[in-house]
Formats: sequence, structure tokens, C-alpha cells
Amino acid sequence: MAEVAEALAEHKPEEIDWITFVGSGEPTLHSDMGWLIREVKKLSDIPVAVITNGSLLYLPEVRAELAPADAVMPTLDAGNPELYRKINRPWPALTYETLVEGLRAFRAEYSGRLWIEVMLVMGLNDSEKALLQLAAVLRSIGPDQVHLLLPDRPPAEVWVQPADEEGVLRATAILGEIAEVLHPKEGAFDLSGFENPLDGVVAIITRHPMREDHIRRALAAYLPPAAIDDALAELAASGRAQVVERYDVRFWSAAPAHYPSPEQSQRTKPHV
Repeated sequence: MAEVAEALAEHKPEEIDWITFVGSGEPTLHSDMGWLIREVKKLSDIPVAVITNGSLLYLPEVRAELAPADAVMPTLDAGNPELYRKINRPWPALTYETLVEGLRAFRAEYSGRLWIEVMLVMGLNDSEKALLQLAAVLRSIGPDQVHLLLPDRPPAEVWVQPADEEGVLRATAILGEIAEVLHPKEGAFDLSGFENPLDGVVAIITRHPMREDHIRRALAAYLPPAAIDDALAELAASGRAQVVERYDVRFWSAAPAHYPSPEQSQRTKPHV
């Protein structure tokens, strides 16, 4: 909470669109998630969002904890159990039916904005058949919006590729009959809360890989152009980061030794 208060103090209210809970893991595993959301809302009128895989929404206590949030963004990538297991590889005891029923129950209770994220993977869930199945499930849930995402960061498997333009257009047309479909725009990365901007970069890439051009853009607010190459060289030499190439695009991710421990990964840190 002190970190949130500090970040809010460093920015004008109009400079922040949302206060979003994400995590090195699943945010709803945090036993005090509801308390955190309520405390953040006491500090500011800025809306609060929670990004979740939705797997625990079948639990009434989890649904109650997320109720104060202004927007909740769960994931639903498939319209049938087989595709769900192939794409998401869930905990074996968690069934597709449990996930969907949790989403339906949450929608029935939740008065905020329910924005469901769909990750489009080429050859898996971007076909007409797969999208029609997904649309039928989404219709039974009733989200306010559907956000289409693409796996442009390095995935767990090298064969995973994002849907092409035709696949995205197909998804927009089919899912657009259920709810408004959006392609979320890329946000800016704010490193102002760190004495050394490289520490801010490491904080981000510990949670997800970051494109090198995005890192350069973020560092440009704090370093002269000539110093950015030196900063990246310093980051590489520090052992805290590693470079991964995907489709000729360079990504930076945290070196394995710098990922959170299993205990730390269950502690959610709110980010502005």
C-alpha cells in the first residue's frame, strides 16, 4: 500500500488511467486481494482493475473479493475442454466446466465491467469452428467487452504463433456478435518510481518479457540516446536479464535466478 501511495503522489490524477492488479502468478491466490482493492480505492478515485486467469471464480469468496473492482479481466481462450487444456495447460483438477461456471456466476453477481481476454493462437482457436464454439460460451456469460490479444511475447513453446490478420478479422466478426471487441493498445512503461531506471526494467521483465524497442522508449525519458546502449550492455552484464529472439524481434526477460521464488510468486504486488 505504501508503494501505491508513493506512485499516486508522484503523478497527477489525470496521468493515471487505471490502477491494475497483476502478479508473478495468479492475483486471486492472494488471500488479502479484497482488502487490497478496498484500500487502494480509499486512496484514489482512479478505477481499479484486476487481470486474472479466472480459474478461481468458482469460489464464492474469490468472487466477493473482486466485487469492489471497477473492471475484472479474466481469460477464456477456448470454447471446448480439449482446446482449453491444449492452450492453457491448467492444474489437472480444474475442469473447463468449472472455469466457465465460475465466469457465469461472477457475471451474475458482478456490477462492474467484465472484460474477457482471448489470446488468439494460430491453428488452435482462430478457425471458424473454434471461434463459433467460443462465441456460444461467451454468449452464455455475457461480458461487456472481448479483448483480443496475440502471443507476441516469447511463449512456453516455440511453435506457438499469433493468429494472422485473417484470423484476427475472423475473430472480430464472430465474437463481435456477442460483445464489443477491442484490440488493446500498448501502454507506456513508467520507470519513475525507481532511483535507477534499470531497476524498473528488471521489475517489469521479472513479470513478463519486454521488447527491446519498448525498453529503449522507456529509458529515453531518463537517459540521453547515446547512454541507452551502455545501459542495456550494463543490464546484460549484470546477470539480471537475458535476451530472447522471437520472429527476429529482441525481447528481454529476467535471468532464471532472478525470478520470484514459489513463496514470493503467491504474493501479489499492485502496479500503477
